[in-house]
Amino acid sequence: MNHLLRVDGATVDYTTRHGATRALDGANLTIAPGERVGLVGESGSGKSTLGLLVGRLLPAGARVGGTITVDGRDVLSLRPGDLRALRREVLGFVPQDPVGALDPTLRVGRQMRLALRGSAGEDGNPADLLERVRIDRPDRVLRLYPHEISGGMAQRIVIATVMAAAPRLLVADEPTAALDAQSREEVTGLVMDLAESEGTSVLWLSHDLRAVGRWCDRTAVMYGGRVVEDGSTRAVLDDPRHPYTRALSRSDPAHAVPGRRLPAIVGGPPTLVAGAPGCAFAPRCPRAVADCEGHRPLPLTVDGRTVLCLRPETETTVPSDVKAAS
Repeated sequence: MNHLLRVDGATVDYTTRHGATRALDGANLTIAPGERVGLVGESGSGKSTLGLLVGRLLPAGARVGGTITVDGRDVLSLRPGDLRALRREVLGFVPQDPVGALDPTLRVGRQMRLALRGSAGEDGNPADLLERVRIDRPDRVLRLYPHEISGGMAQRIVIATVMAAAPRLLVADEPTAALDAQSREEVTGLVMDLAESEGTSVLWLSHDLRAVGRWCDRTAVMYGGRVVEDGSTRAVLDDPRHPYTRALSRSDPAHAVPGRRLPAIVGGPPTLVAGAPGCAFAPRCPRAVADCEGHRPLPLTVDGRTVLCLRPETETTVPSDVKAAS
């Protein structure tokens, strides 16, 4: 298959005052042209690190291994000029904090023009771009500073700017986390509609399983710096085979039922200082046996998806309100 993005055995180590910390521990992921992939997992699972790695945007002190290929180009070996061209011509990033992504000293219109310089959207009218993301009175908004607009409007401005450059791959890192429920739904739908109209592939990093179930073709689940389950969204969310995916679905706060205790995943996510010798989820897994802590699981194909588990689940017991949206 022709992949727009291919991540093979990616490792990332950070050096901190407490010693080395491993953020990615052999992560694998692919995205085909036009595909929308949701990347889910607890905080600390490695989602944001993987998203930044796609554009080689990690801090200078990060030690990176493995292979990351975007549009046939080896990201880790690109020269600075070629890397800038890749980011400008192929990649687009929508951050979690839209206001923080805008320059507080420049009016909205000025920084949109600067951001689009040299890209496919350079000749676009900023007012038209804002209308495209359903912002009323765009001429007035273009004259405002970032502190004069709401978080939802800031996110729409960022989306308009990013999508005007016609990226082939959009990486969105929790882009609706700071928004209210109504704005989250509107902004998510807006991004996905624009991506579909442009033929843009999407890597959507999120905690919101319901949104991933509604909008994404495939879902990849991360834990301990690895993708532990990867398959069609319907298969992964309706019928998870990795014990972590099942536990994550059951504990999702968005699906809490009034008067019923929300099941929690026992323990906490690991902090790795090196590669996990076995399954990183073993200390929290109800299905773990002695081999799980000493044997690093290899990818298995189970019912049409890839699973990293020595003892994958075999029965469907996920609550109906967690299932992928039809």
